[in-house]
Amino acid sequence: MSSAPWYLNSEKPSLKHQRKWKSDPNYTKSWYDRGAKVFHAEKYRKGACANCGAMTHDAKSCMERPRKMGAKWTNINIAPDEKIETFELDYDGKRDRWNGYDTSSYARVVERYEARDDARRKFNKEQQLKKLEEKNNNNDSGGGGDSDGEDEDDDLRIDEAKVDESKQMDFAKVEKRVRTTGGGSTGTVRNLRIREDTAKYLLNLDVNSAHYDPKTRSMREDPLPDADPNDKFYGGDNQYRNSGQALEFKELNIHAWEAFDKGQDIHMQAAPSQAELLYKNYIVIKDKLKSRTKETIMEKYGNAAAEEELPRELLLGQSEREIEYDRAGRIIKGQETALPRSKYEEDVYINNHTCVWGSWWKDHQWGYKCCKQVIRNSYCTGAAGIEAAEAASDLMKANIARKEASEETQTPVEGKRLATWGTDLPDDLVLDEDLLAEALKKVSMSSNL
Repeated sequence: MSSAPWYLNSEKPSLKHQRKWKSDPNYTKSWYDRGAKVFHAEKYRKGACANCGAMTHDAKSCMERPRKMGAKWTNINIAPDEKIETFELDYDGKRDRWNGYDTSSYARVVERYEARDDARRKFNKEQQLKKLEEKNNNNDSGGGGDSDGEDEDDDLRIDEAKVDESKQMDFAKVEKRVRTTGGGSTGTVRNLRIREDTAKYLLNLDVNSAHYDPKTRSMREDPLPDADPNDKFYGGDNQYRNSGQALEFKELNIHAWEAFDKGQDIHMQAAPSQAELLYKNYIVIKDKLKSRTKETIMEKYGNAAAEEELPRELLLGQSEREIEYDRAGRIIKGQETALPRSKYEEDVYINNHTCVWGSWWKDHQWGYKCCKQVIRNSYCTGAAGIEAAEAASDLMKANIARKEASEETQTPVEGKRLATWGTDLPDDLVLDEDLLAEALKKVSMSSNL
């Protein structure tokens, strides 16, 4: 037990059986005597440092400035031997980072901060005295024109300055914890968070609301998603991930990944400066290309946003169209609806045509009305072409009708039957006598065999 409970008298020993009474024989409060010297030789000794001449280290471990000619050859300015100490430390002692620390050395730090605080108090006091003198001078010259309310305001300002100074002085004050195991010390007494603000895990006490991780003190989701955004002070930790420079950092990472996939030697964690420089160059080139493309499009199609405003007459529906009325108020002339003009070129005819393509339709085919041709970009033949086309169509129809009539009147033809061996021969069949005699001879020879 390192310290007695609060309800016991800590001045007298109590609970001796719980105290550590065995002492470690190897434990010592002494530490290395830094910079101590033990012996100063007058001439070089064999086995000493070739640079300075000390016997406690070699030339590789020498901490002095390398001499042009070492003490081994000059035999002058021999350095004294250092004090070498060895301590038998246990496992914890070897790994104690504060082992050998001199607490009295911290007194210099305390003195420096106390001197700073004294200087600050002195300066504030001088400033207050100077303000009081100026105030008295103003009262004497102005005949007491200042009111008591202004005096009270000055006093309040002085008190507020004192309070701010005390808060700043006590910011790093360390106090001992009470009723805790080990009796350790806390960190700073004050916290950076203002205690008047409601903790984020208390904004919504519903168990199904945003999850709060006490270990990392993080709440990703919004605890009050239905509240007015203008009245909310906290909207979850994710709102900071999509605002400010977080988006730029995310785009920088994405650019590094895509560039690495395309074969570039870039890594965000290994060379962040290189990745950021490449990303900046990429943004500059992208903006130049975008502006160049925009200029090309504007040169080709123009900019409707920069055009001049329409005349007031057109905006109010006024025009130079003339309309005539009779005595009864009926429109006599001017009611004809004007055909709207297309944005495409009109009345442009090619290849001697007098009508545009698509002005004629027949048998599911588009064509020219002037010559009734269905082949686009063909040369116009006029009325002669129409007559020739009609004559060709009539001739085709006549040929089709003649063919259908001939098919209806044609008699069926009997197929020619081929004569087979041993049957009656037809009358129109003529046999070659030489070939027949040769064939009969072969048959007789085969039968004799």
